[in-house]
Parts: sequence; structure tokens; C-alpha cells
Amino acid sequence: MRSSGSSGSNGNRNSNRGAGSSRDKKQQSSSGRPRPEERRYTSDGNRGAAKGGPRKRSTPARPRELDAQIEERNRARYDTPRPKTPKTFGEQEGERLQKVLARAGMGSRRACEELIERARVEVNGQVVVEQGMRVDPEKDEIKVDGLTVATQAHLFFALNKPAGVVASMEDPEGRQCLGDYVNNRETRLFHVGRLDTETEGIILLTNHGELAHRLTHPRYGVRKTYLAAIQGPIPRDLGKRLKDGIKLEDGYARADHFKVVENTGKNYLVEVSLHEGRKHIVRRMLAEAGFPVDKLVRTRFGPIPLGDQKSGWLRRMTNTEVGMLMKEVGL
Repeated sequence: MRSSGSSGSNGNRNSNRGAGSSRDKKQQSSSGRPRPEERRYTSDGNRGAAKGGPRKRSTPARPRELDAQIEERNRARYDTPRPKTPKTFGEQEGERLQKVLARAGMGSRRACEELIERARVEVNGQVVVEQGMRVDPEKDEIKVDGLTVATQAHLFFALNKPAGVVASMEDPEGRQCLGDYVNNRETRLFHVGRLDTETEGIILLTNHGELAHRLTHPRYGVRKTYLAAIQGPIPRDLGKRLKDGIKLEDGYARADHFKVVENTGKNYLVEVSLHEGRKHIVRRMLAEAGFPVDKLVRTRFGPIPLGDQKSGWLRRMTNTEVGMLMKEVGL
């Protein structure tokens, strides 16, 4: 029993001794490599062993051309534009209602929002009371106070131009011009024909280029009607002379229609219609005939009358009026 006990204890000591020797061998074998926390960077930037440990062989520096190629490749990878997602996954269809109303000349966006808040706007027969509704201007029927708003890309306005206003959308000299009467700045409008600065009356504004061209071209013969204040007495054949043609410095000019509207003593109010559009044409014709014009008002442009529209007021033309203009010039 003792011998077996002693042999067992001796075996344990031998096994412990063997385990200790194996640990010593591992420590000796790993003594040449520093532990991670003992690693250091040398002054030349190479990572090496701790002080006293073996140094690693330094690797050659990477060429600058290769670095530039890698940088360019990374930029190309991250600067690639994102693919556009379909509208069904992001952007909503249509335009905001107040934006469409503003573009149609109903006022500023804030004013159009107030129209919506007051329940004065309908879309497809339904009154709109909430902001942010999106519509399709080409398909949806939009009304304000029961009147249809022509929200398509083409806009049509009639302005009663006061005397002294320059017949252009902008004036480099800073004088009052047609653009001062237009609230809609999102769509570029232009005037149809011209109207003398001192002449009052109706002038059309639109962004429909073909219609504007035809309305002012002599080929289509669109008639313009004026009321002129002159001093008499006037001869009975004045109308015939104007219709036969008055010779001007740039050729003959003929009136399509002439009549006396009112006569008070020597003051005459006459109506002249013609399809010409030369500068100061009515004033020049009457002055050449011996009757200078004191005041001139254009009361009709084609089928569109001035009516009782106040001086300086801009109004949106109705769909019926636009249709009449289109028919006048074959559009």
C-alpha cells in the first residue's frame, strides 16, 4: 500500500514537472515575439517589436501613382448619383393647389391659401378646405367662386392700360409699365401688339406665342376699335377719306369703320376701327386729315370689348373669350 502511494505521488510530481517544462518551452519559444500591448512604431513609421525584440523587415513604400488610382476609384464609387426612384415610392403626383392658382394669376400663394381657407375653391365639384391638396392642371376642373380657372400652361389676361403706362413688361428707364400690373411672376407673359404710351384701353397679355403672333399679323385682319376725342367741325366726308386711305410717310393707312359717337359744340367723339398695327396709326391718320387727337382709348381688341373694366384693372379672360380669339385667327 505504501509503495503504491509513493509511486502515485511520484507520478504526480513527474507529471507536474512535465507540464512545467512544456510551459517553459512555450515561453522560450514565444520570448522572441512581443505581446500586442508591447508593440511599438519605429521613427520611420514601420511597426516593429518592442525594444530588444527582433525587428521586422521594412516593406517598400507604395508608389504615389497607385495611391492616386485608389483614391480616384473610391471617389468614383461614392460619388455615383443615386438612381431616381419612381414617383410611387417618393414624390407625389400633381402640383399643390395654391401653386396652380398663383400661376393662373389668382394672386400670391398666400392669397390663394386664403381662398382655400374661405372655402371659395372647388376641385372637380368638391369644395376644398385643407391646404396641400395636389391637382393635375391638365385634367382637374378648378373653380374659384364658381368660375372656372384656366389652369393649363397658356394664360390669357386683359388689362385696361392707363395713359402714361409704357406698353412693355419691363422698362429699363424705370417708368411704369405693364409688368407693374401683373401679380403672376412665375410664368413669363408678353403683350399682344402695342398701345401708345398716352393711349388708354384694352391690351391683351398672354404666354401663347402663336396666338399673339396671329392676333397682330395683318394677314388675319383682327380689328381694333378706338374712341378718339377731336375738335370740330368735321366734314361729312371724313369717314370716306379715312376708309379710302390716308397717305402717311410710311405708306397708306385705311380705316375699316368710322362714325361720330357724340358731338357737343366743337367737341367730337368719333369711333375708328382698323386692322393695322403701325405705331401711332390712329393719331397719325386723324392728324393728317386735319384733326389732331386730344384723347384716345382702345375699346375693343377683336371680339374682346373693354366694357366697364376700370382703368388699371387686370382680369383673366374667360374660356369663351379665349375660344373666340382662337376662332378669329383659325386656331
